[in-house]
Amino acid sequence: MTGALPALPVLLPVLGAGLSLLPLPHAVVRALGMGILTLVLVCESALLVLADTRGPQVLHVGGWPAPLGVTLVADRLSSLLLTVSTLVALAVLVFAIGQGAAEDRPRSAVVFHPAYLLLVTGISLAFLSGDLFNLFVAFEVMLAASYVLITLNADENRTRAGMTYIIVSLTSSLLFLSLIALVYAATGTVTLAQLGPRLAELPDGLRGTFALLLLTVLGIKTAIIPMHFWLPDSYPTAPAPITAVFAALLTKVGVYVLLRTQTLLFPRGDVWILLACAAIITMIVGILGAIAQDDLNRLLSFTLVSHIGFMLFGLALFDTQGLTGSILYVVHHIVVQAALFLAAGLVVGRTRTAALHRMKRRPRPGTLVVVLFAVPAMSLSGIPPFSGFVAKLALLRAGVAHGGPEAYALAAAALLTSLLTLYAMIRVWTAALTARSADHGQAPPPKPDGRVAGPGVPDTRTARPGAARMMNAAAVGMTVAGLAIAVCAGPLARLGERAAEDLLHPQEYRSAVLGKGDR
Repeated sequence: MTGALPALPVLLPVLGAGLSLLPLPHAVVRALGMGILTLVLVCESALLVLADTRGPQVLHVGGWPAPLGVTLVADRLSSLLLTVSTLVALAVLVFAIGQGAAEDRPRSAVVFHPAYLLLVTGISLAFLSGDLFNLFVAFEVMLAASYVLITLNADENRTRAGMTYIIVSLTSSLLFLSLIALVYAATGTVTLAQLGPRLAELPDGLRGTFALLLLTVLGIKTAIIPMHFWLPDSYPTAPAPITAVFAALLTKVGVYVLLRTQTLLFPRGDVWILLACAAIITMIVGILGAIAQDDLNRLLSFTLVSHIGFMLFGLALFDTQGLTGSILYVVHHIVVQAALFLAAGLVVGRTRTAALHRMKRRPRPGTLVVVLFAVPAMSLSGIPPFSGFVAKLALLRAGVAHGGPEAYALAAAALLTSLLTLYAMIRVWTAALTARSADHGQAPPPKPDGRVAGPGVPDTRTARPGAARMMNAAAVGMTVAGLAIAVCAGPLARLGERAAEDLLHPQEYRSAVLGKGDR
């Protein structure tokens, strides 16, 4: 059974997506989606244990060994991110079911669950792919599913934002496909385990060109500044749970591929100056963009862009400490960003607006919502003892230990970005979460079905009790998961360090995929 285990995170969501297209009762479809993701989470947890104790778990699909066939590889890094990502996907699905955004409209109910499970399939395939072409396939599966989700029940603004998203994504996909063709022409393979030694034999100029083109492709998908412009215009227009899962997972897939490919294919002995500059610019410009926003969802979207820079920080250092910090930050950010967007959806649902200046005149959203937003906001800002502080401390220690002007500049930019993030979160706090008189600027009455006009969630004070409990439970679960990361910081840091060593010394990865020698 363990031999087929790497295939289950891909196969089970595909199977669930197919079954959810059948004319089943809505309750069965909802239970099917949650059951599939729960089973996937169990499988990925087992993969993580096996990868940590026995080494990379490899499946040669159809029995064809690499590089002849499709190979799925689950090592410490991919298994860890798979597990955390599916946990978030499950919590967001619970929130979405509670919201009832898809189920209340029969046509949407037919589309939402298959598209959502297909999105999880693409994410799982990206983490497990052992070659560049299957990475491309994974990105295209994610793109198709995410476009359906972002334009579900879309008005004119969301359709326009969806078109921007799809055009930018297709452009990066064309660049990625061109890169794969060029790499195959130069090396004769697209298998990641083979590419490192073969790329090392190429002239430095050609090898550097491939590295830069790959950084450009993934920079678009990861929203590295200045290739970020599509994200703040696309994510805030979607309903709260869709925005949450996009913000938590899609850009992190790009970060994972950067970590995997740059260390495996283009290893470096010192700081990568270009990536260090990109990290600094992304951190500073992104958070300044967040501070300038009046819309809550756009503010959080720019904050998301900014904190991609923290994940590039450790990769730019190209050492064990730096990569450990990046891995910790990716894990922390997946959970905390999902918790923030879910809590923001609840805030918008209670105040009936996403504009901060209007929130000041609306009733306070309630103690539970205040706590659910405040905890991940403090974590994102790096306030101790939350998970954001642990991850940022690991990065700062790596920068100081590495030394040199580039590392110190990265550390200084990280500190400044953390302070500005705290300021941005305080702006939201004073606008939406501070106590106000209930009769000061009453919110407009909700629509008959309890929905918010535009992106958001129903007001839990007017939604059916079961729906309110599911939405609150999902947001609470994500907040608790963020706290658990801080509590388990020691074991998680040690696991991250082992994963970083795997990235810098990929001999075990190559041996697990190729067997004896480079075939």
